[in-house]
Amino acid sequence: MPIIVNHVGWTVLICSVAAFLFASHASAATSEPPAVPVGVDAYRMWDHWADQRIGVRAYMRSTYDRAGGNDSADASHFLFQTDDDLSVPLDVEGPGILYFVRYNHWHGSPWHYVVDGTDHVVQESATADPRHPRANSVFIPEQAFPSPLAVTWSATKGADLSWVPIGFERSFRMAYGRTHYGTGYFIYHQIVPGTRLSRPVQAWTGAERPDQDVLDLLNRSGQDLVPRADSVEGRRMGIHERSDERLLPAGATTELAKLDQAPALLRAIEISVPRESAMELSNVRLRITWDGRKAASVDAPLPLFFGAGTLYNRDGREYLVKAFPVTIRFDDQRVHLACYFPMPFFRSARIELVNSGEAIDEVRWAVRWTPLKAAPNQVGYFHATYRDHPQPELGKDLVLLDTAKVEGGGDWSGQFIGTSFIFSHNAELRTLEGDPRFFFDDSNTPQAQGTGTEEWGGGGDYWGGLTMSLPLAGHPVGAQQGKAKSADDAVESAYRFLLADLMPFGKNARIQFEHGGTDESKEHYETVAYWYGIPAASLVLTDELKLADAESERAHHYVSPDASPPGQITSRYEWGVDHIGKLEVYPAETDSGRHTTGTSQFTLHLRRDNLGVLLRRKLDYAFPNQRAEVFVADASQSAASSAADWKPAGVWYLAGSNTCVYSAPKDELGPAEHHVQTSNRRFRDDEFLVPRALTEGRSAIRVRVKFTEVRRPLFPGQPIPPLAWSELKYSAYCFVRPEFDPGR
Repeated sequence: MPIIVNHVGWTVLICSVAAFLFASHASAATSEPPAVPVGVDAYRMWDHWADQRIGVRAYMRSTYDRAGGNDSADASHFLFQTDDDLSVPLDVEGPGILYFVRYNHWHGSPWHYVVDGTDHVVQESATADPRHPRANSVFIPEQAFPSPLAVTWSATKGADLSWVPIGFERSFRMAYGRTHYGTGYFIYHQIVPGTRLSRPVQAWTGAERPDQDVLDLLNRSGQDLVPRADSVEGRRMGIHERSDERLLPAGATTELAKLDQAPALLRAIEISVPRESAMELSNVRLRITWDGRKAASVDAPLPLFFGAGTLYNRDGREYLVKAFPVTIRFDDQRVHLACYFPMPFFRSARIELVNSGEAIDEVRWAVRWTPLKAAPNQVGYFHATYRDHPQPELGKDLVLLDTAKVEGGGDWSGQFIGTSFIFSHNAELRTLEGDPRFFFDDSNTPQAQGTGTEEWGGGGDYWGGLTMSLPLAGHPVGAQQGKAKSADDAVESAYRFLLADLMPFGKNARIQFEHGGTDESKEHYETVAYWYGIPAASLVLTDELKLADAESERAHHYVSPDASPPGQITSRYEWGVDHIGKLEVYPAETDSGRHTTGTSQFTLHLRRDNLGVLLRRKLDYAFPNQRAEVFVADASQSAASSAADWKPAGVWYLAGSNTCVYSAPKDELGPAEHHVQTSNRRFRDDEFLVPRALTEGRSAIRVRVKFTEVRRPLFPGQPIPPLAWSELKYSAYCFVRPEFDPGR
């Protein structure tokens, strides 16, 4: 049971198992990665946001238009239908945790969460009478989906959202009961077996209620989350505090603080100005440089960094932003900006304000920090990467972050944790049709593919033009179209923070947004990408097998008696729309490979110091529901393996294909439809996580992939298409301890 200690309006949370594991940071060898917070521990242990998540992979799936466009606003595209009231957008095998779900209003409810084969019906209270929905609706079962981990369209202005962790040990499937306006996106994690966790992954039963201390913590969004240095708990934690009041001269850079009591964890940054000076902060940038590095890791406009595109407060709210990690609060005299992202450093932290406008008087600031016990390769530096996009390029996504091009480039390991962005300076809301697409660690398939920009920001239907601010998502500023009171009121922005549902990467990350439904918007965007990272890899490519290449097959001892002859495929990856009018945005490419209905075996070389292996396969996604049992043997000494050497590694399964079933009845209660849609995108990269026990200490492994067909039609009554396991390329990436010295 958690131990909860209350003191002067803040709460210290200690979980018996998780606290022990995280306290071991102080004594753990620097070579061992930190334990990964699992389930509600990810919230409870939020001060470990910066910890490396080595061995964790995040995926975001959705009902997006498979042709790369914006068909039906990216709604109602399903992998398959098993019945007229069971349309499936997500189907996963292996252990994992579903961390986030977003639906448009109640549409699609009742939903079926099939956890390890057991069907749990999840509904929204509007399901019984969806033509006459009532405000203040809730998820059902209500005890399993309490606020603020689960909120519905009344609070979000258009969406049903759940951050309740749903664990599964063998498999998870989600099905929609109804398909009218059936849009949604879902974030889940899968973890290398053998990775050190704060608690075991356990199957969700539908009966458990998230721990009250976690709900209380999120309900404190907007309040001070970190003890003051002069409090009892602040003294116990060793919190240091520094504050002052300054004049920000016009056109000058002002150093607020240079912290050199290190290693340390910056826990709070607070800035306030007189209320009448609030708009002047639009000309001020926050800049933070860690450990004397050549480039600042935080360099962003002050309002946008704290979650809002402007500090214009059209309706005089107390809270412009009431998020968990950042807050913008107005009182009668001043506007207060606060940030609680934990920020580690090892030698120094330099915090500056860069004022490109007029002088601002009475600028008060305070910072708080505490000693840091983690090793440099166990955590990441906090980053807020700002990009200005005044003229988006037709047909090309906006790039919010490309780690290969920041702070000297090269390899980076860490995690992507959110965005704050302006999507219009003209109260133009149609930009919100643009989808987020995120690529990690050399993958050519987006590991995260969404359905729209306001969906990413936690809303639906453009939030109805209204504003809202939740702990982890919000649309804090902006007027309804045509109703802006001024140019400042026409600035539209949103934020989305990732905590339990953060997205780790071990080599590189590229965060992209469509601008408009087909990358056609000309609006002026400004974006901040929040992430943790150090300039060292925790995921290393060690070998690649190229199928249909005789030399590569021979070098990797490839054997597949039932494989097809080599064949060429000309197609594309899913990178968005490939044509805009006569403009070809993404030309088709040609590659070669094989497919089999039997078994393939091959050898891949590793690093002996690996902590598990990620196998990536390039495949032809025209074959549906590709499933195989995977076995691994030690090949450090020889490529030959006896029957006794093979150990089961799990099931490699990719649901669906480039052909989906589209069902979007016009009526709320209309029956499911069965429209077959096939895209011209057959190339796909897919991943499988090999247990640490089968790879660590080995310089090579022998892999056996045994195809197991899934004889399931696209929808009942459809013929079953040809089935096979497709393979164009296999890549072995080793999870490793990153090598990083902050003194270099």
